[in-house]
Amino acid sequence: MDNLLRWRDQFPILDKTTYLISNSLGAMPNAVYDRLRDYADIWATRGVRAWEEGWWQASAEAGDQIGELLGAEPGSISIHQNVTLTQAVISSCFDFTGRRNKVVLVDLEFPSIVYFYMEQRRRGARIEMVKSDDGIRVPLDKLLASIDEETLLVPVSHVIFRSSYLQDARAIVERAHQVGAHVILDVFQSAGTVPFNVRDLEVDFAVGGVLKWLCGGPGVAYLYARPDLRAKLEPTITGWLAHKRPFEFEVGEIERTDDSYRMLNGTPQILPVYACSPGLEIIQQVGIENIRAKSIQMTERLIRGAEARGWRVNTPRDPAERGGTVSIDCPNGYEIMRELVARNVLVDYRPKAGIRLSPHFYNRDEEIDFALEQIQEIVSARAWERHVQPA
Repeated sequence: MDNLLRWRDQFPILDKTTYLISNSLGAMPNAVYDRLRDYADIWATRGVRAWEEGWWQASAEAGDQIGELLGAEPGSISIHQNVTLTQAVISSCFDFTGRRNKVVLVDLEFPSIVYFYMEQRRRGARIEMVKSDDGIRVPLDKLLASIDEETLLVPVSHVIFRSSYLQDARAIVERAHQVGAHVILDVFQSAGTVPFNVRDLEVDFAVGGVLKWLCGGPGVAYLYARPDLRAKLEPTITGWLAHKRPFEFEVGEIERTDDSYRMLNGTPQILPVYACSPGLEIIQQVGIENIRAKSIQMTERLIRGAEARGWRVNTPRDPAERGGTVSIDCPNGYEIMRELVARNVLVDYRPKAGIRLSPHFYNRDEEIDFALEQIQEIVSARAWERHVQPA
């Protein structure tokens, strides 16, 4: 018996759909209704007093909840709006005008991050792009060789969003530290489905969000800065919450705090913080080690089923190299995805990857088989044709 399915009834959408899209948006827990009602009730009845009665502390508490899942020290995570902004805060701590001005990227990185760092060339950044040989894996030897004494930052995804390739974060961090560079590990596609510990990895920064595998909804991104490093950082993207005495409203030079608030800027978002806590609590109860064990089994089932039908799989076969998603590349993939969604089989599609199927701990094996059968039926009946745009 699958013990993890005892949490399944806490996610209402699972009763109505085949939900295989947790890499994009995790299913919402029932308890979010109560948390959002709490938020509304507090605002309605306490008004401005809500800030002192919990709202100011809410982001720090959410950061500690996330930190437990990442292996981070209490008080070491700050909450932001999205991952691109966390990258902006981090990069604002560094000077790109000297000899050490190189940023190492990979061509499989999420485009928003590439766009951001390409624009840092206006600040003096020099970009080196490491290219994949197969569109699935990042060649580790090439990546490590590109990290040299002129490298300042290595923003790199732990799990690649297109192919679900799981990178060797430890090797990347060790190489970067040998030459004095800093690693920004994007754990958006690994946190909640792949076990890791930021302290054990000795990573400089870790960034991500809660809306995917952590089932926390949009609007909450997190930034971990290694505490000994954080004390030396002076972000230029800053604001009143990073000041030691924000409520004295002093005008002049900022005096930065020493804790995670050092990486903050303006007034925090409160509603998304309320919404994210039920998902974080459930993931903590289920246990990421348990989630990982089930994920490996389900993604293996997907890969075997796809290959048996003759479809190309753009995800590593080796579970040690694989996150929680399987990308299936069959002809007319985008249109097939549209038809799957119309049939309440929720998946997505990414160019150069294919149809992405992302089972989580709350999914049944039967849903894996059903999704593959639906794809086969759509292909055989050419049902995808109804989604072709006229020329």
